[in-house]
Amino acid sequence: MKKAIIQILKISGFAGLGILLLYFAFRDIELDELLNIIKNANFWWVGASLLFLTLSFISRARRWVLLIEPLNFKPSLRNTFYALMVGYLANYALPRLGEVTRCVTLGKKEKIPVDSLFGTVIIERVFDLLMLILILLLLLFTWLEKFGGFFHDQLYIPFQEKIIKAFGETYLFWAIIAAFLTVILILIYVFRKSLLKLKFFQKIRDLLKGVFLGLKTVYRMKRNWEFIFHTVFIWFCNIMMTWVLVFSLKETSHLVFIDGVFLLVVGGIAFVAPVTGGFGAYHWMVSRALYFVYGLTLEQGGAYAILTHEANSLYTILLGAISFAIILSSNKKRQYSHA
Repeated sequence: MKKAIIQILKISGFAGLGILLLYFAFRDIELDELLNIIKNANFWWVGASLLFLTLSFISRARRWVLLIEPLNFKPSLRNTFYALMVGYLANYALPRLGEVTRCVTLGKKEKIPVDSLFGTVIIERVFDLLMLILILLLLLFTWLEKFGGFFHDQLYIPFQEKIIKAFGETYLFWAIIAAFLTVILILIYVFRKSLLKLKFFQKIRDLLKGVFLGLKTVYRMKRNWEFIFHTVFIWFCNIMMTWVLVFSLKETSHLVFIDGVFLLVVGGIAFVAPVTGGFGAYHWMVSRALYFVYGLTLEQGGAYAILTHEANSLYTILLGAISFAIILSSNKKRQYSHA
């Protein structure tokens, strides 16, 4: 009962935060103009965007199979895809729930220990994070004049202003942070044996071990070249998914490939926010990016954000629901055959 209440509170909290962010994203937008822009959109380009999203999902499923094979299990691509989509569906109920859900789903379907699957998910997250950081750095170093201003003015400056308001000077804040981290590291080192008896630190240790093990696994993988190919291909599809959708609106149709990369990075940063499916955070970040960097109106930027996010979300939920129904149906058939 207590766990159920906590889960309900979590879901309500994340949903409430998402609604609040949606309010901030659209409070300065004329809704009639926004709806008119969306009504005149070319939805064929939305379909093209979803095609790249589908390819990304299939590639992710194949990459997961490659990570599982060194564990001496060979799950089918079909079941792996279904489990992946069920996991994405679960993420719309509670952030990060999908990682557990897809491991449990595939584990039961293919008779694979769930604990082993958790390690493969960590490896995926590590490489996806590295790809996002790499793309962000390439953007900043190659197009600093165009994109650097957005990250500086809209992310760093507001953060700096809050620091100055709270501490008086920026250097004082960083000095306090540095001193605090130094003390924490010293205490961790001195009491490391006692701390490792606690579950929290055991989980951190296991997580770090999983990361290093994952890097070794990929290095020793028989088809590590295929793993790297799928990692790059997934992000290429993500960029294309984001870019081709600019052609759905005449106001954004002049944007080129590098602009799609920028919008992907901005959207990726928004998904770090602890809200269900990036709701609100994505809309705010992307609409403001199009407003500050490209001079579009908030209505035009908001229309693009809605088309991208809602098309992606609805399609993912649909695939997740279909995958869940197929797995549920196959499990029932198996139970009847054994009865």
